[in-house]
Amino acid sequence: MKRTYEDKLNLIAEMAKRDKKIRFTTLYHMVNQYSLEKCYKKLNKASACGTDGVTVREYGEHLKENTLDLNIRLRRKTYKPKSVRRIYIPKDGKKNAIRPLGLPATEDKLVQMVIKEILEAIYEQDFKDFTHGFRPGKSCHTAIKDLNSAVMRKPINYVVEVDIKKFFDTVNHKWLYEMLRQRIADPVFLGLIWKMLRAGVMEGSRMTTSENGTPQGGIVSPILANIYLHYALDLWFDAVFRKQAKEYVQLIRYCDDFVMVCESEYDAYLFLELLEERLAMFKLEVSEEKTKILKFGRRVWQLAQKRKEKVETFDFLGFTHYCGASRNGWFVMGHKTSKRRLSAKLKVNNLWLKKIRNSVPMRDWWKVVRSKLIGHYNYFGINGNIRCMKQYYSQIISLCFKWINRRSQKKSMNWNQFMRYLQWNPLPTPHIYHNLLYSMSK
Repeated sequence: MKRTYEDKLNLIAEMAKRDKKIRFTTLYHMVNQYSLEKCYKKLNKASACGTDGVTVREYGEHLKENTLDLNIRLRRKTYKPKSVRRIYIPKDGKKNAIRPLGLPATEDKLVQMVIKEILEAIYEQDFKDFTHGFRPGKSCHTAIKDLNSAVMRKPINYVVEVDIKKFFDTVNHKWLYEMLRQRIADPVFLGLIWKMLRAGVMEGSRMTTSENGTPQGGIVSPILANIYLHYALDLWFDAVFRKQAKEYVQLIRYCDDFVMVCESEYDAYLFLELLEERLAMFKLEVSEEKTKILKFGRRVWQLAQKRKEKVETFDFLGFTHYCGASRNGWFVMGHKTSKRRLSAKLKVNNLWLKKIRNSVPMRDWWKVVRSKLIGHYNYFGINGNIRCMKQYYSQIISLCFKWINRRSQKKSMNWNQFMRYLQWNPLPTPHIYHNLLYSMSK
């Protein structure tokens, strides 16, 4: 019986799980017209186009003809990825700070999606449980749950916050290629990934290529980043540093964002010292300004209570994490929307409302506001964060009222009229979507 693309992915996953040393020799044939058409359904149809100027929807209007042509070029090995289109978006809460994104051409997105699924089938069997970014069944919320569980249940006294300087821009292509060779022995498939890495970046009319970097925005970039840090960081932490540590240590990683929690001060400083040496081997550098060690945990909080001091907080994955007390006076680890993220989202919404208030009918943009609120709650709706979500809801209501009344020189609604409109066209109110389960004890 002929195996389907899905059957082959499952078989690869089973083989990779069963034999941790197996190297796959025949993968390129899986990048074919059938898999390309299957993966087209998974693309975001509203995503921005790349240097080809073709949107995902436009490409799909003649999907069979386009994928047939693409498949022929792949079979003849004449396919060449186009350079990615570089755009910049503002960083959350940072004045004049921007983040570069690379937008691949639509057909390159298709090829990247197939490559991503093949790499996932192999490497999901290798990745450590403490890594959460861009993985099936994992999310930022599972990372926060692990962090919460470690602080609540383990003897945590220190947190090491780490930031890798310009990680996506400094991933070394040669090191990445060697890492991929640990599991893949198909030179044509590896060559396809190499072409993707070396396709270059188009910024305006200027194209540049580099031996480093995997552009944020590319479909295959997150899995490649996870593979890079799996070898550069995760394996070292699990097999080497754990054995050197004197007491309990735990790593929680979401792509290139990670924290290390531990029991002893010695292990905290040892980790940071050895980490810098380890990352330097793979052409990565720790950002000194954004990396720090702080006292944090149950015992730290109890001591601070006696001294009437405050325990330092830290930000991770858009939340500010702090030591607090339950209604019964027991220690709890609290999580709230970081001020920087909250401020940035309100600023973005304010500019958006200002831009569309006259060009889009109110009934249409009101639906978008509803969707934006649900998206915010879905991310930030965790235990203990209801106050910050109510604050966000209240601010959004105020912004809507403000811009409704700035559509012309004449005031459109007074506050009572606006409240009646809101009553008949309600916006979603804050809701807890994610429950951080832990057992509270004194």
